[in-house]
Amino acid sequence: MGYRKLGVKSAHRRAMLRNAATALLKNGQIDTTEPRAKEIVSVTEKMITLAKKGDLASRRKVLAYLTEEDVVTRLFGEIAEKYADRQGGYTRIIRLEQRRGDAAQMARIQMV
Repeated sequence: MGYRKLGVKSAHRRAMLRNAATALLKNGQIDTTEPRAKEIVSVTEKMITLAKKGDLASRRKVLAYLTEEDVVTRLFGEIAEKYADRQGGYTRIIRLEQRRGDAAQMARIQMV
């Protein structure tokens, strides 16, 4: 069990993680449920690590995953420079209150 299923089919899960990672890199923080947050952090950290390499192959891998080209440009420009001397730990998860409708544990993911 290398990943969480999150109660959706694999194609839906893949699309959801792509969209959430793009939104996190675009906005700097997002609110979601805690299990989803843990998966999104894993994906986002890998994207930032690829961006720190800065070569063409890395850019193509990130472009194949993220959904917006301007987010990729920002990732390889300012975000990669910001974390150039940091060895991982680019994001943090902050637990929030439970969601009112179904009492799911909510969390906020932020770029450090």
